[in-house]
Amino acid sequence: MPPRQLAFTFATGLPVLLLFCASLWGGGWIWLALVYLTVFTGLLDVLMAKSVDQNAPDLEFPAANLLLAFLAGAHFVLLITVIYSLSGGVSHSLASGLALFFAHVLFFGQISNANAHELIHRSNKMLFSLGKWVYISLLFGHHTSAHRFVHHRWVGCALDPNTPRLGEGFYHFAKRAWLGSFRTGLAQENKLRARATPTPKRLTHPYGHYILGGLGFCLLALVIGGITGLLIYLPLAFLSQMQLLQSDYVQHYGLQRNIAANGKPVPVDPSHSWNSPHWYSGVLMLHAPRHSDHHAHPATPYPNLRLSADLPMLPYSLPVMAALALFPRRYRRLMDHRAAVWHKEIPDDC
Repeated sequence: MPPRQLAFTFATGLPVLLLFCASLWGGGWIWLALVYLTVFTGLLDVLMAKSVDQNAPDLEFPAANLLLAFLAGAHFVLLITVIYSLSGGVSHSLASGLALFFAHVLFFGQISNANAHELIHRSNKMLFSLGKWVYISLLFGHHTSAHRFVHHRWVGCALDPNTPRLGEGFYHFAKRAWLGSFRTGLAQENKLRARATPTPKRLTHPYGHYILGGLGFCLLALVIGGITGLLIYLPLAFLSQMQLLQSDYVQHYGLQRNIAANGKPVPVDPSHSWNSPHWYSGVLMLHAPRHSDHHAHPATPYPNLRLSADLPMLPYSLPVMAALALFPRRYRRLMDHRAAVWHKEIPDDC
């Protein structure tokens, strides 16, 4: 197996195995999974940061999409098993139950979200649908529309609800981004359907899939674990959503686009996204921290995203920065002077 393929497969596949065993058998498996997703990943980021060629020459990676499909399938299996386990299927102490819950939150929030993000950028309809349904299973289906049709077009502008303003705290941003992306994604889907010929049938509206699909997963949680199952599923989905919003917040904080002479925003360039050079967490999240290159080339497969030293760079890894974003004053002290170097004043109608 080529080295790059081995790295992605090991980094993302091992937690699937650990979490599956943790849900079915509990005990030490739970703590192994939690330690892997936190301490182990953080240590490898530190130890390997300077020993890895960030832009190694292209290597053969024939299974890139196969890995995405595997992770999507594993996501649904893990979602079912953790609801079953925590709703009484397996006996856990309070501490081990909480550890199992938060280990899955980390996996869904960091790996499943990153994987779904890759999938919704694929032109293959089956792969795209897998990504859409991963988001639906996290009750965040509208991100499928808002990310592609709003965020990528208007990133760095006031018209993008997922671009945080300089000085804006995460909690204010999260509310604005969730509601704003739902509304703007719906508006864009309606515009596309209004222009389509022949007129699409109502049952094919993506937002119908998002809402009804989300209700279907709530019903599934009820079937698996009754009311307890639903009460486990809802915060699992909510905290996974928050991690996606934390990623958006961290990767675009305070970075805005200028207005060109024609009155339109300048094209998106590498200065409109924060990046992280930390190798292992980058591999774990399918190179999501290489965000500038993704916005410049949205169709580029994750193994081929590049990184360079002249980009806006985060002082810590993306997971660490996402955790720091939960403390707005601390985050502003860390990032405002860095963002000011790249920040550009823009009118509200950008």
